[in-house]
Amino acid sequence: MISWGTILGGAAMTAAFTAAALLLIGRVRCPAVLIAAVGASALAPVGWNAVLRATHARQFFTDAPIAVMPASWQDAGSGVVTFAAVAAVLGAGPQRREPAQRVVALAALAGLVAFLVDVYLY
Repeated sequence: MISWGTILGGAAMTAAFTAAALLLIGRVRCPAVLIAAVGASALAPVGWNAVLRATHARQFFTDAPIAVMPASWQDAGSGVVTFAAVAAVLGAGPQRREPAQRVVALAALAGLVAFLVDVYLY
């Protein structure tokens, strides 16, 4: 089962890579948007993995038998939960007056980062 150290380390990596992606690809310049999105991108995988840990959901950690993309349901869940959390936080918070397309694009970027960090880094 995934340890708390691994969960927190993965969240830290997700936050760091999400910050970089939002700055470089998403071109986020507003500190409130960056802080909200990075915070949500760190907390979402912690929440998802805490649920899997509490329910002893070992089958979620089985990787697909594809060498270049060995994703598991746990990895996919991290991406989906991160997308939802970042979309909710930005949409209800610092980007509530921005077009939905912008909010969804930034949330999708954060979700993709969370997914890829899970697949390849922990």
